[in-house]
Amino acid sequence: METGGNSLPSGTDGVKRKVCYFYDPEVGNYYYGQGHPMKPHRIRMTHALLAHYGLLQHMQVHKPFPARDRDLCRFHADDYVNFLRTVTPETQQDQLRQLKRFNVGEDCPVFDGLYSFCQTYAGGSVGGAVKLNHGLCDIAINWAGGLHHAKKCEASGFCYVNDIVLAILELLKQHQRVLYVDIDIHHGDGVEEAFYTTDRVMTVSFHKFGDYFPGTGDIRDIGYSKGKYYSLNVPLDDGIDDESYHCLFKPIIGKVMEVFKPGAVVLQCGADSLSGDRLGCFNLSIKGHAECVKFMRSFNVPLLLLGGGGYTIRNVARCWCYETGVALGMEVNDKMPQHEYYEYFGPDYTLHVAPSNMENKNSRQLLEEIRNRLLDNLSKLQHSPSVQFQERPPDTELPEADEDQDNGDERWDSDSDMDVDEDRKLIPSRVKREVVETDMKDPEVQKGTAEHGRGSVTDETGVDVSPMPIDEPTVKVE
Repeated sequence: METGGNSLPSGTDGVKRKVCYFYDPEVGNYYYGQGHPMKPHRIRMTHALLAHYGLLQHMQVHKPFPARDRDLCRFHADDYVNFLRTVTPETQQDQLRQLKRFNVGEDCPVFDGLYSFCQTYAGGSVGGAVKLNHGLCDIAINWAGGLHHAKKCEASGFCYVNDIVLAILELLKQHQRVLYVDIDIHHGDGVEEAFYTTDRVMTVSFHKFGDYFPGTGDIRDIGYSKGKYYSLNVPLDDGIDDESYHCLFKPIIGKVMEVFKPGAVVLQCGADSLSGDRLGCFNLSIKGHAECVKFMRSFNVPLLLLGGGGYTIRNVARCWCYETGVALGMEVNDKMPQHEYYEYFGPDYTLHVAPSNMENKNSRQLLEEIRNRLLDNLSKLQHSPSVQFQERPPDTELPEADEDQDNGDERWDSDSDMDVDEDRKLIPSRVKREVVETDMKDPEVQKGTAEHGRGSVTDETGVDVSPMPIDEPTVKVE
């Protein structure tokens, strides 16, 4: 079993890595509906750029095997998964109560093929984790994944199934400690919530905070019980640029790698933190965004790269193409090759776009205060928590085939392999979380604490992270 620290051969950042890339040609056909900002078509555009830049030939390309019901139920509630599997645009009007219960409707609409979409993007992320666990690659990529808002029992923020949590649970079968880093403009609330009470997963989220979806991610939210100080939140304001971002990202992540010593890293590369995003308000360049990938890669630890947000889709495709090149250690030409989506990238037809001249509302003093506070939190951590060794459960069997050789018709029907326990339907509890320097007499703080507290991946949610189980805290339930 892997015991943490650097697992890949040491070397300069330019050293080539073995990269697995997951892509399903059908993913671009899923459609959230007219006017909806989430467009899976951006994954197809990214793939086209990778093909015409000649990057695919340097990677193992896999069509993901769809995640089965029982795979999804490692985190999600059985009745929620069953609802996603059975609801259709035609039948949803007969299920209004369940639509409300599971938060499916406006932001997270029912559309044709919804469950297949969930199975596909989750299958890519779990499949990437399996490849990393088996040592078959150094970096695994699934740009269709990274849907970080989904909860155990509900959809949220365009996300239905939390592929990130499922991938981390898979990585925990092999690695004592897993680090999750989120550079989407939105707080990675679903992943933080899932692992809030464990010291085996550290979550670090860099996000816009203050009157912005999902409203969580206060710097005072640090984890609970065994997980205290294992959740880091980096709240940022509008207009942050490359220099300001990295004066936080590099020292914080550098310290995290030093004290936590993860055996594997999951990096959610949401591209809505780029300048000019349709829903975002940051001012990062593509190179600035990709510098996070380059920095994580330099630690030579097994790395899972996932997508996420990103709503100016031409820039999303640019970003994830360039970051694939970074993962491979290959420089990508700024001049874009001719391809089927070439006209999306006019009038310049270049890979990189200049950031805007918008105001950076993140003062140097504020950034220093955030950095110092979070580094102080990290200084309170025990160095690399130890975990009792136990017999390891079998790996998730997600056979993948080369994209060009795979015959989807020959792959088994996930429904026929369903492993659902109807008696294990749990109501998510609300857990009181612990925060730093909080005056609980302040009604705003009380409100914030209540809004932040939900169940996590412990016996409250019925998730088993054996072989090295999380020590469960005794939680207060409201």
